[in-house]
Amino acid sequence: MNNSELEDKIDQLVILCDTLSQKHQDLITEKHNWQLECKALKQKNLLAKTKVEAMITRLKALEQD
Repeated sequence: MNNSELEDKIDQLVILCDTLSQKHQDLITEKHNWQLECKALKQKNLLAKTKVEAMITRLKALEQD
């Protein structure tokens, strides 16, 4: 392999490294977004559970009247 070929290979590797680095950063951002969405959904789920439990309690109280 001559110098020119080596330089081309190195250039290709640098480009690949940059591409992989960007993809990695994109995945980190995507993971963070999924974590935020998961947290929000857990909060909504807890709120819905609390509301349903309160409805059940009220219905049971109405049954006893």
